[in-house]
Amino acid sequence: MSQSALSFGLLARQMGVCYPVQVLHSAAGFYIGTRDADGAPCSRESNEYFPLRSRAEEALARGTWTQRLDP
Repeated sequence: MSQSALSFGLLARQMGVCYPVQVLHSAAGFYIGTRDADGAPCSRESNEYFPLRSRAEEALARGTWTQRLDP
């Protein structure tokens, strides 16, 4: 499911919070996710991990990433 219009994390909303999606980084690579109010990662929203920040940013901007349905 393409999420070009999604601006807030679906999985984060399922936890009762509303945080904007953004590009985040982990040991596995870059991904689309959310951070909580303290700046800590809250949810990984994308199925994909991207090798480069620029690819993750492009996927977020174009809506070419796929939404994870389960946390």
